[in-house]
Amino acid sequence: MTNDVGEGNWRGAVALVTGGPGFIGGALCAQLARAGLEVHSVSRRESGPVGAQRHWRADLSDEAATLNLVRELHPDYVFHLASHVMGAPDLKHVLPAFHSNLQTTVNLLCALAQVRCGRVVTTGSLVEPDPGGDEQVPNSPYAAAKWASADYARMFHALYELPVVIARVFMVYGPGQEDETKLVPYTIRCIERGEAPRMTSGKHEIDYIFVSDVVEGFLKLASSTLGGSTVDLGSGSAIAIRTLVDTICELMNTPIRPQYGALPDRPLEPLRVARTDESLRLIGWSPKVGLREGLQRTIDWYRTHPGKKADA
Repeated sequence: MTNDVGEGNWRGAVALVTGGPGFIGGALCAQLARAGLEVHSVSRRESGPVGAQRHWRADLSDEAATLNLVRELHPDYVFHLASHVMGAPDLKHVLPAFHSNLQTTVNLLCALAQVRCGRVVTTGSLVEPDPGGDEQVPNSPYAAAKWASADYARMFHALYELPVVIARVFMVYGPGQEDETKLVPYTIRCIERGEAPRMTSGKHEIDYIFVSDVVEGFLKLASSTLGGSTVDLGSGSAIAIRTLVDTICELMNTPIRPQYGALPDRPLEPLRVARTDESLRLIGWSPKVGLREGLQRTIDWYRTHPGKKADA
């Protein structure tokens, strides 16, 4: 098996994408289907993404349901994207993050270790502390759950020889992302409605990465021979929120001015930039879509999908 997924060398293999109806999951399912895989999606939702041949409705925090699904499918490749994606530090997110991020991961890893899955790609996050780094306090329940999930993945590789690798995904944006808790879709939709986006101070810097680059990174990870490693999928550079939002306003040619300082900054926000040189060395991956190009493509999508409600 080579890293060139475009040559049809994966044709007929079975792939399971958890969280398939989500923004990244839907894009990944579509690309896997184009590469010739038999794609299955699973989530708690009734319907799945367009790219999946079959969608399974299941709660992966249920140990028995997870094991039954894995035994029935016996997937060659698993991409674990299912997650409670809410980075706020509020107490109300502790249990949802634990059940949806950590418990689901452990249940899935246990099940896959029993059927000897060929390849598992699970997702980390830019907000989780670096392994072995000086910073050892997660800034949110989401970050803590992702941090622990990555440790479990490394343990399953070391103790049970599960071929698992961790994609540490930075801030993803792009066409089809309709979750207005995310900065890019929120800003674009506000401007479309003629509203001034309400922002924090805008000083915090984040590494933003276009969705198609992330999908390519998942495919590279799946075809690699790495085990128990964490690989960054990000742009390799950080941009201040204020600069990002101002760029969106410029590209949309709007007189609307964002209300910076209307919302409080989050505490303990980490500043991390993807180690793209290391990603290139490990899996032959580097991002291709620049920020302005990616934002323009995203804005163009929104203009052709006014008020579209995603099922993700």
